[in-house]
Amino acid sequence: MNCTKTERGVLTAAIAASLCCSLAVTADAMHIMEGYLPLGHCIAWGAVCVPFLAWGLISIKRIVSQHRKAVLLLAMMGAYAFVLSALKIPSALGMSSSHPTGTGLGAVMFGAPVMAVLGIIVLLFQAILLAHGGLTTLGANTFSMAIAGPFVSWGVYVLMKKCKINRTVSVGVACALGDLFTYVVTSLQLGFSHPSAVGGVGASIAEFMGIFAVTQLPLAVIEGILSAVVFMLLQSFAKPELREIGMLQEVR
Repeated sequence: MNCTKTERGVLTAAIAASLCCSLAVTADAMHIMEGYLPLGHCIAWGAVCVPFLAWGLISIKRIVSQHRKAVLLLAMMGAYAFVLSALKIPSALGMSSSHPTGTGLGAVMFGAPVMAVLGIIVLLFQAILLAHGGLTTLGANTFSMAIAGPFVSWGVYVLMKKCKINRTVSVGVACALGDLFTYVVTSLQLGFSHPSAVGGVGASIAEFMGIFAVTQLPLAVIEGILSAVVFMLLQSFAKPELREIGMLQEVR
């Protein structure tokens, strides 16, 4: 990126501070906690993720080979997702938590399949190093945070760009809606695995959505605003890289 020495220093300090904050989070349940889903559900969600991960690996290989200038930007999207998704708010559920996802911005910039790979790496590191989420629930968490959410963000961004809406606004709205959809999927996953004794699966899903909505709605708005601000900064400091991947000329 075309940053001055001072700007690089500030960026490095900001990343270091963010990582320190994320590492200081207590190791309660994050995403869907270890052991909470039945084994069959864990295997099924993991299998669903496989084709998206393969698609993502092919996309990353293409980006690395064709857009050398954008490799650092690609790595930054992974770090951005790691830091944001590590900042959690415990929910009343006890088996999950609310948090920003950080995957929408990368999906908008590089395409949703890329975030499947970056997202599973983020979730794997958090499960192993921070005891957030789990290995058995890795497939379910990957599908909700790294596949479903990013695809919604990418689709919303494309639609808004076609409607000639301001690019920065499009990024913010796309990231916010992708964050919200992640928790819609999480609610579905929890509802199907733990149906209510009274109302069945439907009642359970509605209950989970209601609980998550209290904290996730404001978090989604915050993530949308933050992602829009980050994108504005990237337009100032990483314009060549954005131009190379097509963000400043055309809808991806």
